[in-house]
Amino acid sequence: MATATNVEANAVGTIQWLSAPETSIVVPVYQRQYRWDIGGCERLLSDIRAVAGENQAHRHFIGSILSAQDSSETDLILIDGQQRITTLMLLVAALHHSVQDDDPALAAELECVLVRADDPSRTKLRPHDAWADLYDSVVLDRRSDIDRESRFDDNYAFFRSQIHAEEVPQIWAGLQKLEHVSITLGAQANAQQIFESLNSTGEPLRDHELIHNYILMGLTHAEQIDVENRFWLPIEQHTGEMIGAFWRHYLVMTTGREIAANGEHGVYSAFRRSFPRVDAEHLQSDAATWRHFAEIYGALLEPALEDDEEIRRHLEGVNTFGRSAYPLVLRSLSEYRRGLTMRAELIESLEWIQALYLRRALVGLPMERLIARLCRARDEGREAFMRAVARITPSDERVAAVLKYVELPHAAYILSRVENVDDATGFDVEHIVPLSPGDSWSGDGIRTWRDYTEDEQNSHRALAPTLGNLTLLEQPLAERTFGAPFSEKRDTAYARSSVPATRALIDQEAWGTAAIAQRTRDLTRPLLEIWARPALPEIDDDGLTPVLDAVRRRGWPAGWDREFDYVEYRGEHWEIKDVRALFNRIFRRAWTDDRAAALAYCAAHGGPIYDRMAWKGQWDRLDDTNFLYMGWDSNYMMNALQGVLEESGIGAEVFVKYSYIGNVM
Repeated sequence: MATATNVEANAVGTIQWLSAPETSIVVPVYQRQYRWDIGGCERLLSDIRAVAGENQAHRHFIGSILSAQDSSETDLILIDGQQRITTLMLLVAALHHSVQDDDPALAAELECVLVRADDPSRTKLRPHDAWADLYDSVVLDRRSDIDRESRFDDNYAFFRSQIHAEEVPQIWAGLQKLEHVSITLGAQANAQQIFESLNSTGEPLRDHELIHNYILMGLTHAEQIDVENRFWLPIEQHTGEMIGAFWRHYLVMTTGREIAANGEHGVYSAFRRSFPRVDAEHLQSDAATWRHFAEIYGALLEPALEDDEEIRRHLEGVNTFGRSAYPLVLRSLSEYRRGLTMRAELIESLEWIQALYLRRALVGLPMERLIARLCRARDEGREAFMRAVARITPSDERVAAVLKYVELPHAAYILSRVENVDDATGFDVEHIVPLSPGDSWSGDGIRTWRDYTEDEQNSHRALAPTLGNLTLLEQPLAERTFGAPFSEKRDTAYARSSVPATRALIDQEAWGTAAIAQRTRDLTRPLLEIWARPALPEIDDDGLTPVLDAVRRRGWPAGWDREFDYVEYRGEHWEIKDVRALFNRIFRRAWTDDRAAALAYCAAHGGPIYDRMAWKGQWDRLDDTNFLYMGWDSNYMMNALQGVLEESGIGAEVFVKYSYIGNVM
């Protein structure tokens, strides 16, 4: 029988294991906080009561407890099982405090579970330093009368409320029937891999929690405390609830590849690929870099933290469009703060980003799968970044055309800059023609809304949310004249506004579709100047997706095989319609043009080119002694063709044009 050399596993009685004098457990700093709620405690207590009523041979299995010996201490490092062990300790503490005055013998047995034999003032379970005192105060019954909220207090109070003193012996008997598998790791065991396997069921850990575990698990307890305090806690403080998004955006920035926000721990997988070694030697410099970018991320989340007023205004502008541009801004702001670029170049980049987002929003183009390619271009320098932005930023002509009839997105953001309002707080976006005019509304002071023809009404409604019909107006003035005819608003509200563009409306005798069209033309020019695209001829090739950003689409109709309209390969036009054909063509071309890269990729990934057809399946012959296996699924094929193109250094020169159905799937 084969014997495991790095993992020792034994079935043990849980209470007997905890009561042993040598048992002393440390919760490492990478563990998440104690989370069990009252519902979990209720189920545990119900199970214990049930097993307590069974015969002596009956046992209740609570799973596995994974631990490792700390190289610098005698304690066991608790890798998996913190939630269960902590809850059991709270239950035993509740039992102990219930009988300590009336049943000293039973109280002594219970105390053996809770405290160390060599020092009764120290608990056997030592939680994370951040909440160790709180835990000890509950278990050792040292709580003050100060009102506080914690899971320790809540769950302890639940057990005390549910168990009367006369029931304690029965609950204690049930506890002694609990069993678990105690897994102790040897020095060479892969603790992180085992931890991930054990946590594949139940409440899943989030990506940032897995990253936390991964970077700390291989360190001694003392090293963990040091890294936690100097690096991880500052990262948490800067990013707050957005720590998961921070890691995703950071990895998009550093890898130049899109990373899914959901799915099977895509962020964590990308992190492990980027940082295959996180030992103490490598961790110091890497963690300092992570902390640096986390600090910048905090400024993106809260632009008020930025001291430079103009930069702060541009960061607020970027936030108008959400957070998807953060990978780009992280790199730019980091280089500026480290003195690698000038302030003018940072502001230029922030202006280009805002222009890209706004112009694409105006013409109805999405931003999906664009940021990673821009990060790759940003790494190549200003000129490459400028060209990449220019190629996907709609032209002045295209934007000017749609401004005549599209609903203006982010209206307050646009109007505040077009109309020179530094702070739009306290202003409303005023629709000069109301979105839903009342019957008495009038644009010329002669005819009321009910007198307009149906076509006239439809024309006014269509133009009501467009640029020419919008302006900023102080909230008190807007509220005072809400729904009033144009002439009344003009004389009592617009004339009193502090916004020059709004006051200019007093020169209008009447307001209708012609006036809206003229005002649209007047405001379009400054809009195009403020959100200017880079002055380069490259333009509007957004229909082409870089192959490095291509993804295999799901849900194809039965029999459908036209995923792509075509592929552009380094200036060549290929009539390729699906991933399978593209995979074949790319590897054949790599075999001809850059065989060394093809062989290097296959050596690193175990295929897909082999020196013989070693198993049954679909093969394609490259030459007499080399064969391309074609039986992979489409996701593998997509990843492989992207990989060999990167190995060859030509990934940025290959594009796919999705078919219509490819875009909507």
